[in-house]
Amino acid sequence: MVTFRPDCRHFRGDVPCKPHKQHGVHCADCTHYDPIRQRVLIIKLGALGDVVRTTPLLTPLRKRFPQAEIHWLTLSPEILPGPIDLKLPFNLASLLVIEETAYDYAINLDKDREACALMARVNAREKHGFTWKDGRCAPVDEAAVHKFSTGVFDDLSRANTLSYMEEIFAIAGFPFSGEEYVLDNHAAGRRAWDIDRGRHVVGLNTGCGGRWTSRLWSETHWTGLAQQLKRDGYEVVLLGGEQEHDRNLRIAAASGATYFGHFDLQLFIDLLDQCDTVVTQVTMAMHLALGRHKNLVLMNNIFNRHEFELYGRGSIVEPPSGCECFYAATCRRTAKGGHACMDDITVEQVHTAVKACKLHRPLKA
Repeated sequence: MVTFRPDCRHFRGDVPCKPHKQHGVHCADCTHYDPIRQRVLIIKLGALGDVVRTTPLLTPLRKRFPQAEIHWLTLSPEILPGPIDLKLPFNLASLLVIEETAYDYAINLDKDREACALMARVNAREKHGFTWKDGRCAPVDEAAVHKFSTGVFDDLSRANTLSYMEEIFAIAGFPFSGEEYVLDNHAAGRRAWDIDRGRHVVGLNTGCGGRWTSRLWSETHWTGLAQQLKRDGYEVVLLGGEQEHDRNLRIAAASGATYFGHFDLQLFIDLLDQCDTVVTQVTMAMHLALGRHKNLVLMNNIFNRHEFELYGRGSIVEPPSGCECFYAATCRRTAKGGHACMDDITVEQVHTAVKACKLHRPLKA
């Protein structure tokens, strides 16, 4: 009789497992047997940066469930780190797998309707986060009420003094103790970058996407900062995607900063990984920089500054004139004929913050 061990971490059922392919072993006498004692489900669909900043939860989850198989449902499976056993894209096939799996622990950190509706259908002994009740998204329990409330009432969101990490750890049932992001650099060594690593390397991420233009710092300011940093002897590298390409070409031409172009996500992470300090608005690049343990100078205007955990590796710079656009995609001042509050953040403010980061070069993640 053939023996199967479907509780083994390596066992697939649909295809041969790796130990069999590599060593020819069968379940009955396999020395690679790694029994699964629990199953954990994480639902965090997007955006990509929010997925990355949820990865600190993996540390306490692994401690509590050391022999767990961890499943993660997301719109961005390509960004998930190696420790995830099953990376599930948000599609029908994944939903069928989830519905037919019994979990010991499940957490949903998205208030999207589809995520909450799915959470209500998940078979789990223990549930955390957000679910679906009476045709609406709702907190699973009292631990999720704070985060749920700040998401639906602006005044409570403004008054919040907890970081995102403290909020999601409380929802998950853990204390936050400075657990770091978990982000792999899969493209390491894929390309040789012509960067002078003898200097302190500063990456300038000049864009913020087309939707949230209220966060955008002007091209003139970016050019002035790049020029000043170059004069001070820094190695300056411009970062961005396709939307920032023309802007970065102009900034490079005017300042002498290095611009390699725009790349796919994995190569972008590797380029960012060459930097010691990253200057950015609140964007995906902010989370990628934190994930690779970089110094960070973060320009913020429309979000509650308490939301961000920089792990003691940087600072937040905000408009001295304040901001009237809490969580607004476009600037209300410019709509009234005024100038954007982001323009009140001076080159000197950011330059001073970068100089403070030069005191040390961060360790590789």
